[in-house]
Amino acid sequence: MRHPKVGSVMTVDVVRARYGTPFKEVARLLADHRISGLPVVDDHEHVIGVVSETDLMVHQAETPLPYDPAPRYRLPALTAGARRRAAKARARTAGGLMTAPAVTVHAQDTVIEAARTMVGHRVNRLPVLDEDDRLAGIVTRHDLLGMFLRTDAEIREEVIHEVLERGLWLAPADIDVSVTGGVVTLRGELERKSETQIAVSMTRTIDGVIDVVDRLTHRFEDSRLENDARVSHGVADDWLRKL
Repeated sequence: MRHPKVGSVMTVDVVRARYGTPFKEVARLLADHRISGLPVVDDHEHVIGVVSETDLMVHQAETPLPYDPAPRYRLPALTAGARRRAAKARARTAGGLMTAPAVTVHAQDTVIEAARTMVGHRVNRLPVLDEDDRLAGIVTRHDLLGMFLRTDAEIREEVIHEVLERGLWLAPADIDVSVTGGVVTLRGELERKSETQIAVSMTRTIDGVIDVVDRLTHRFEDSRLENDARVSHGVADDWLRKL
């Protein structure tokens, strides 16, 4: 499957801060541009961290009020998390507020890889780097959600071309493909069981597919055969080896 690259969906006009950007300037940038976070870069445009609204909130929450009594116990300050919060409370610049190292992706990564990185690190945005690891853009969850806005007709056309024709070397008339609300239903009979598994697996990787309903049947059971005994063709070869 030819998934779109991050570079095709990222925002290239990136609001950024330097290590020494003052606290109030960071807050102003976030407010004026209505964004929830921004990358912090060095003099060579390398990303050294990310500042989010949460970092600013930690600063405010951890700053003691004038009338607060002095804490009697300091054991919590020994923990790494407490030390980080205390450092942010004292921070006056982006360099002290930021979370580092930054979680990033490259412009040539696929949107699927970017989505997995976001979910895995529980972040809402990713600075995008170019081939020299310099800041090239930023991609957000909103940008990646665009792949789920593809029409059913577009999804059906790609299933037919990429899975049936290019992947399994089948004529479009051999298998019935219907798509409703991003859910793809495959109906028909294939020669081998392994081909039905390939068809379903490949269809699931297509951008915009929510689920796949398998209504495929097969003439021959070959799922227990050794990989080297199977007859494979097209780009389905790689899929056979994964089964």
